[in-house]
Amino acid sequence: MNVKSVEKLEKSQVAVTVEVTAEEFEAAVQKAYLKMRNKISVPGFRPGKAPRKMIEKLYGEGVFYSDAVDAALPDAYTQAIGSSGLDVVGYPEVEIVDDQIGKDGFTFKATVAVYPEVELGQYKGVSAVKEEVKVTADDVKERLNQMAEREARLVSVDRKVKKGDTAVIDFEGFDNGVAFEGGKGENHELEIGSGSFVPGFEDQIIGMKAGEEKDIDITFPENYTKDLAGKQVVFHVKVNEVKEKQTPALDDEFAKDVSEFETLKELKDDTKAKITAEREQSAKIAFENALLEKVAGDIKADIPEVMIEEQCRRFLDEFKQRLQAQGIPYDQYCKMTGMDEAKFMEDGREPAVRQVKMDLAIAAIIKAENLDVTDEEIEEKYKSMAEQYGMELDMLKKYLDAPTVRNQLLNEKAIAVVVDSAKAEKPAKAEKTEGEEEKKPAKKTAKKAAEGEEEKKPAPAPKKIFTKADLVFNPAEAITDNTITCCLCGKAACSLTSRHLANHGINVEEYKYLCGYPSEQKLMSRNFEAKMRRNVQRAQQARKEKRRAENA
Repeated sequence: MNVKSVEKLEKSQVAVTVEVTAEEFEAAVQKAYLKMRNKISVPGFRPGKAPRKMIEKLYGEGVFYSDAVDAALPDAYTQAIGSSGLDVVGYPEVEIVDDQIGKDGFTFKATVAVYPEVELGQYKGVSAVKEEVKVTADDVKERLNQMAEREARLVSVDRKVKKGDTAVIDFEGFDNGVAFEGGKGENHELEIGSGSFVPGFEDQIIGMKAGEEKDIDITFPENYTKDLAGKQVVFHVKVNEVKEKQTPALDDEFAKDVSEFETLKELKDDTKAKITAEREQSAKIAFENALLEKVAGDIKADIPEVMIEEQCRRFLDEFKQRLQAQGIPYDQYCKMTGMDEAKFMEDGREPAVRQVKMDLAIAAIIKAENLDVTDEEIEEKYKSMAEQYGMELDMLKKYLDAPTVRNQLLNEKAIAVVVDSAKAEKPAKAEKTEGEEEKKPAKKTAKKAAEGEEEKKPAPAPKKIFTKADLVFNPAEAITDNTITCCLCGKAACSLTSRHLANHGINVEEYKYLCGYPSEQKLMSRNFEAKMRRNVQRAQQARKEKRRAENA
């Protein structure tokens, strides 16, 4: 094999011209003969016993040339790329030069994309807006109320049903006097106001008492199942029991039951500290992402199209795998949503370009700063991840190889180079439009009150307003036993982190509201949540037993 030339082309492509020598081609022809001789019929010879010369004389000298080229070309290409020191991307387009194949061998030209040369712009001293973190008493109260909701219990009451109650009901639906399939239930616990039944059903339960029966007229929505869509039906309903939700009072006893603290004040202080830490982390991640977006946008690189296409393909393959893990056939999903592979690839192009530029920028920083990772650092990372996910260290290593952890650490070091030298800007104040009524603050300082000035609060920087149209995955199907899928990008994991959501420019509370999840919903797979819940319950039980022992 001889590399005759390496020609640089536009869009980070090269054309490598390679000669396969007569000796190499002869070996390939002999290999093709040995492979094909059993399939070639020659008069006077049993299958596989005809000499090569006889076959070539009967069928022509080039009878094995095509198979010989297929055998020789891949090895020659691999050797040529290695000897040329090229960092190729994707598969090559190959053509035989002048279509000349003979005893003397052949020459081919392989056109392939290579990893682009990256010219970094500014990556130190970059500035971006960093949100200021504030936690109010109302924020703390809301979090405590969520904790109380998780500790709530249902208690039977002797009164009429009202919104928020749970009614234990028997029901059966009739279409023109005939019971229809799937319309019957007994001792079903229905939370009034949850919207889990057909529109209009729950509202008509309000005001009923235990033991009371009545018929409810319902019209099914047009987008309901085919057999019932748009139909007017009657449900016969009997209320067996009325239950109300009772949440514990927010007092010292509540603090003892749900935490390691003895007083509500201690729990409030701890809750405020946790919310502050969460928001600081969210602001930190958003700040980092804004910086990296600037760095990535400032690089100069002739990015080959194949890199973008491969990233789009990776996005699509990952999405297919997540659908499969949830038992949803990809073809069925496309049929339900009206999507196809071409549309997926088109929609994925813009995020793919961003991802490729980000990867190129980080790799260029690693090279420019001569960053490296030690074996000790890799081991420490393994230990911290095992602790974070509650996994045995050896089990984690089975699922996550060392090169992956090494790359993650290198990326983190590159990001730190950018962040550590960055400048944080305060959020811009929103400009008042003409005629906008000024809002008076609740309180004034003595000095400003005397001067007649009003206090003004800085307005947050403009941010994207998300709607249901931004969701690429159905929230109702996003949480399974083993995974939770981000409904904004389709990425699946055992838990959905605030860092990931910050990449989209949304916080946890906003994401839950967008997806229609209750505020207490954990953004993690059901198995992962169950494991975490068991750990919390064990810790709470241990604290209760400790207090009993101390009081005994």
